Amino acid sequence: MSPTSETAQGGRRLVIVESPAKAKTIKGYLGPGYVVEASVGHIRDLPSGAAEVPEKYTGEVRRLGVDVDHDFAPIYVVNADKKAQVRKLKELLAESDELFLATDEDREGEAIAWHLQEVLKPKVPVHRMVFHEITKDAIQQAVRNPRELNKRMVDAQETRRILDRLYGYEVSPVLWKKVMRGLSAGRVQSVATRLVVERERERIAFRSAEYWDLTGTFSTGRAGDPSDPSSLVARLATVDGKRVAQGRDFGADGQLKTANVLHLDEGKARALAASLADTRFSVRSVESKPYRRSPYAPFRTTTLQQEASRKLGFGAKATMQVAQKLYENGFITYMRTDSTVLSETAVSAARAQVTQLYGADYLPEKPRVYAGKVKNAQEAHEAIRPSGDRFRTPAETGLTGDQFRLYELIWKRTVASQMKDATGNSVTVRIGGTAADGRDAEFTASGKTITFHGFMKAYVEGADDPNAELDDRERRLPQVAEGDALAAEEITADGHATKPPARYTEASLVKELEEREIGRPSTYASIIGTILDRGYVFKKGTALVPSFLSFAVVNLLEKHFGRLVDYDFTARMEDDLDRIARGEAQAVPWLKRFYFGEGGATGPEGSGAADAGNGDGDHLGGLKELVTDLGAIDAREISSFPVGNGIVLRVGRYGPYVERGEKDQEGHQRADVPGDMAPDELTVEYAEELLAKPSGDFELGTDPVSGNMIVAKDGRYGPYVTEILPEDTPKTGKNAVKPRTASLFKTMSVDTVTLEEALKLMSLPRVVGTDAEGVEITAQNGRYGPYLKKGTDSRSLTDEEQLFTITLEEALAIYAQPKQRGRAAAKPPLKELGTDPVSEKPVVVKDGRFGPYVTDGETNATLRTGDSVETITPERGYELLAEKRAKGPAKKAAKKAPAKKTATKKTAAKKTTTAKTAAKKTTAAKKTTTAKKTAAAAKKTAAAKPE
Repeated sequence: MSPTSETAQGGRRLVIVESPAKAKTIKGYLGPGYVVEASVGHIRDLPSGAAEVPEKYTGEVRRLGVDVDHDFAPIYVVNADKKAQVRKLKELLAESDELFLATDEDREGEAIAWHLQEVLKPKVPVHRMVFHEITKDAIQQAVRNPRELNKRMVDAQETRRILDRLYGYEVSPVLWKKVMRGLSAGRVQSVATRLVVERERERIAFRSAEYWDLTGTFSTGRAGDPSDPSSLVARLATVDGKRVAQGRDFGADGQLKTANVLHLDEGKARALAASLADTRFSVRSVESKPYRRSPYAPFRTTTLQQEASRKLGFGAKATMQVAQKLYENGFITYMRTDSTVLSETAVSAARAQVTQLYGADYLPEKPRVYAGKVKNAQEAHEAIRPSGDRFRTPAETGLTGDQFRLYELIWKRTVASQMKDATGNSVTVRIGGTAADGRDAEFTASGKTITFHGFMKAYVEGADDPNAELDDRERRLPQVAEGDALAAEEITADGHATKPPARYTEASLVKELEEREIGRPSTYASIIGTILDRGYVFKKGTALVPSFLSFAVVNLLEKHFGRLVDYDFTARMEDDLDRIARGEAQAVPWLKRFYFGEGGATGPEGSGAADAGNGDGDHLGGLKELVTDLGAIDAREISSFPVGNGIVLRVGRYGPYVERGEKDQEGHQRADVPGDMAPDELTVEYAEELLAKPSGDFELGTDPVSGNMIVAKDGRYGPYVTEILPEDTPKTGKNAVKPRTASLFKTMSVDTVTLEEALKLMSLPRVVGTDAEGVEITAQNGRYGPYLKKGTDSRSLTDEEQLFTITLEEALAIYAQPKQRGRAAAKPPLKELGTDPVSEKPVVVKDGRFGPYVTDGETNATLRTGDSVETITPERGYELLAEKRAKGPAKKAAKKAPAKKTATKKTAAKKTTTAKTAAKKTTAAKKTTTAKKTAAAAKKTAAAKPE
């Protein structure tokens, strides 16, 4: 019986979606008879530690959560934080006549639906309900036309999950042992990190080249107007027919890589400019070509992330968070898609708006069709577009802030995709003349005019390079003809230097991963988030900068797990996984080859074992064998990088440092390297500066009162001064004496602080006096700066010197004022960044309790590693605020329920027998042994979650 006929007969239907927001929206479209509840994401997954694995499993299964010896069977457990929700779903299902599994229509959503069915064990009819937009028509259509669960999609997701678990849980412990605890490796995250590291290596190896050319301003002698300028600017192209070298002609080593070009240095360029001063120039040729530009395809996941980064300053993660809200509230179609296809309904809606907003002249005769270009594109989704059969304009949505801006971007792109081409003309003018020294010089100028803007009226795509010229930029040249005489108003010599390859931004890294066919669009945001959170990469402005730690990690992986971070191998794995999803290969033989090696694939011919390798010889090696041979990995070697002059950069447990010579040998030097330093900035000269700085303990002199030596030290939490107590001073017990210690002020350093200043610091806290009620007031220097303390009432001081100079009267005056909430509120901003494009409020940088942060008065975002007050740009400030808004308000920690007290029954007499006592001891011993084993296994896996 179909769900439509069931609905007609009445009954109660349970619809399960993934998120509460989606549940709320859908409930309004279904009406009575339907109960809509959320699973709140995955309800079941592989165990996160051995403690979650049922006791019947032993050995490797407890560690991995996957039974590698029995066809890689996964061990699934209900997430601890989802048990209450599962109980609720079971209760609702018990009262229902039908179950609709309405999770997202992709691999992950299909897997969630399957897990729900496996855990809930429904005894009523089950339907798989799918939709790609949350509108009334789409939801009601989905209810009327359900389908069966797609087990092939579920198997594909399960294979990926198992593969990522094996990769992460086997390789990550190698990093813990050889680099640092808490690190992780992953099938795509490690490759993404390698890309960022390789780009930095290119920057380190890069050698700049200097080259010069000439720029000429030429006049037609006519009075100009906007449509026909009187002059044009042209660049020197050839001298005596030989092309003048430009940046593209030099290699990364700073040497010319192009033959038969003229390399001008400053002297030659200036001499040529002088020689051309009185030259008569004329137009040698005018080449005109028609210009045509077609609109961009509608957004898919990656192009949306790229454009939101370029135009809105959103990181990939923030983009997906905002898009998720727009989707769940019914404003856009599903945001995880590889497709650029629009449905007939969407095309009609877009064409209608083109006519309405821009006129019939901007509408092409036939609808535009965009074919998918992404290899192995997943799922039958549409492109990302406004939802419904009539697109709401941004003004009609009622949206605000980040959601408004992202919706507007999607709406403009979708409408523009159904508009006419932009047309115009492109012109190249060649201008020549003979210099005083007889050399022939030819200049070129290029122009572009747009006669019909077409789709550009609605939308123009951004660029990763901030200096790039956008499509709608016009360059008008004077109307000249071959043979026309031109006067040189000015000829200047211009010097240039080649630049190292630009670092990746989130947008360009997403583009690179997609072009290399590594990973999937739906995972890119989480991958970039992972490498940022792990400390492998940090941001400077919008650029992704690898940390020294990531150099050590990538070095280890390249040398000992080369295939796992090989770009082609990772892309082939993606192909193999897609072949499994299409039923062209089998998961178990493929996993056996990957984990155990060539000998691991068993089974009769045609079972899929051969298919698993895609016919690529031994391209799937034995992961298990790789991770068992750790003796060949020299931890010191993989974390050491030569700088020059005998200096080595090492990645240590507490951060990077430079070192010269061997420890405990004469002449040994060592100095910490700032954690937020970009690796390409660590030159030999800078390393020498670091090593030349004084380090260790600085003896300042003897305290005239105690006779103890006072020293200055650079500690883990900053510079400080302390006294050296006599060796016989008791250090423990009730007579123990602790040395006086005090942190240095921000204006002080260990190598310049004096004995007098140190004694003043160690005299704190200072008693200022007592108030009228006899409560003592003290001046103290704390973690967050100088302050006054009276009982439990603290008041911040604006100047560190006040600690020694403030009087009782001044202190009482401060306490007479209402207490200011937040130290930074009374301080002037450290920097002004401009007006936030979302809140339209001024953005400033302030000094807060936990360091500098940006704020627009409503949202606060702490500066990250790589950001500084001096270098932060307005765009970076807006990006930090956008990411913070996308996260939403911080969740309050749930209060722990008080422990239940077990009531003890009093008995008149003890009836415990020896046998019972012995049995209890035996049971207790077994429990202890099991607990110890569980704890030991959990300890190995709980330090970090490798996936």
